[in-house]
Amino acid sequence: MTGSDGPHREPGSDVRPPGSASERAREEEERAVEQALALVGGSGRSDRSGGSGEPASRSRDSRGSRGSRDEDLNAGRSSNTHADRSRDPRAHRSSDSHPYDGRDNDGRDNDRRDGRATPATAPAPGSEQPPLPDRTLPGDPAKTSPPPPSWDRARAVAARAGRGRPPATIRLTLDRALGHVLAEALGALTDLPSFDTSAMDGWAVAGPGPWAFEAGAGLLAGRGPAAALPDGTAVRIATGARVPPETTAVIRSEHAHIDEARGLLHARRSVVTGQDIRPRGQECRSGEQLVPAGTVVTPAVLGLAAAAGYDALPVVPRPRVDILVLGDELLNAGLPHDGLIRDALGPMLGPWLRALGAEVSGARRLGDDAGALRDALTSSDADLIVTTGGTAAGPVDHVHPVLDALGAELLVDGVAVRPGHPMLLARLSADGPYLVGLPGNPLAAVSGLLTLAEPLLAGIAGRPAQDPYRALVHAEVHGHPHDTRLVPVVHRPGRAGGRDHVAPLRYNGPAMLRGIAAADGLAVVPPGGVRSGTEVEILDLPWAPATPWTEGCFT
Repeated sequence: MTGSDGPHREPGSDVRPPGSASERAREEEERAVEQALALVGGSGRSDRSGGSGEPASRSRDSRGSRGSRDEDLNAGRSSNTHADRSRDPRAHRSSDSHPYDGRDNDGRDNDRRDGRATPATAPAPGSEQPPLPDRTLPGDPAKTSPPPPSWDRARAVAARAGRGRPPATIRLTLDRALGHVLAEALGALTDLPSFDTSAMDGWAVAGPGPWAFEAGAGLLAGRGPAAALPDGTAVRIATGARVPPETTAVIRSEHAHIDEARGLLHARRSVVTGQDIRPRGQECRSGEQLVPAGTVVTPAVLGLAAAAGYDALPVVPRPRVDILVLGDELLNAGLPHDGLIRDALGPMLGPWLRALGAEVSGARRLGDDAGALRDALTSSDADLIVTTGGTAAGPVDHVHPVLDALGAELLVDGVAVRPGHPMLLARLSADGPYLVGLPGNPLAAVSGLLTLAEPLLAGIAGRPAQDPYRALVHAEVHGHPHDTRLVPVVHRPGRAGGRDHVAPLRYNGPAMLRGIAAADGLAVVPPGGVRSGTEVEILDLPWAPATPWTEGCFT
């Protein structure tokens, strides 16, 4: 009862005067529902009305029947969406990974794997109108996404991901350990030197001179211990030979005068006790740490290890890397023609990754084939898979959809850096390989290598983080309004007492390699750019030679 003169309605009734404005509104609403149902696979009005073409009854039972079918349809999609989200690591990331996604995490992306649109919100219980489907597509500007991480933040995420699992340890003989990273600190297995030795060719003498001597070859390296040397006597000795007990000093041959007639040795200079003798343990004592874990095994480290008594070293295995080159437009040989271009990344990435300490398989060219990409990812036993191209939202950019279908965890999805902002870092499974998706433009791919692949590989290989190196830039460098820029530079010595500096190079567009081919580093230019004389961080290139003015910063 709405009032004394108002119409009486039973609870739940839906009686309205025919032809009223509310009835027409209801009809419009009905048509909207019909369109929505058609988009998500529901039946049209004729299906619900037995094909008569007449409006379906608006009775409570009719609405309930239609609502049940619609709810069943949406419940199936909702349950599938929930299941997909429960399998999708992005829906429940651990706090230690700190991933950056750059994509919506509301479950809608998961259902785009099978080409279906899903409701923006779940239908309310008993609702007679299902919500409109989300028809946004990947890359749709209308779809809001969180901003990508900053360049330094993305590098930190990659480095932390590489250190996420304890590195394995293997033992390699000295002839195979070069370039690996020590898994354990290297301790001396003996005193160095292990006995008192002569540092020079000359004479071992005991007591004050002159010293009597006997002719002959004297003491040579590699011989057993000699008898004690009596006071006032001398014996010829070679470099590296064991010094006899009771020896006062070694006199270099050029500092000695021999009186053959009297059989005496005279010193041309004053003699200091212990001179030119390397005492036992001078370099180290047994058990003393020689180099820490995380040290790269260089030729010098190999020599030290051998001197300290090692035949094999405990090292971290080299990270294994697979390279997948995507794109139907790429040529392996010959000149570009008919819209086809040469593949610049395939020949470049393998040597670059090897220079970073990785064990790299030959590049595989897959073209723009989502199925081939999925098969390659699921069959790889590498620690890292590097893909080229296909990371944006174009019609043949398959990297994101394939990663979604595999339930991969996106740790970094886009970076606020130019060139190379569409780069990504993903983990295919909890114990599976990582994937670094590089943009297809060559310099943008270099940016992705240095931003994500290099710190990730360093972490997997057990290399410690390096302190950043900074240098003055000798020119104004324009910057992006919001993103970091990576600009090829060459190092120059200062003039007339001036400070050393770096000079930016031309040909630094995302599709160009001419600048980076002449560079010995990349300048990290903050948003907004820098003026001449400003210090900027420098990323070294793994093959750039050390020069006197760089102090090894580019090695």
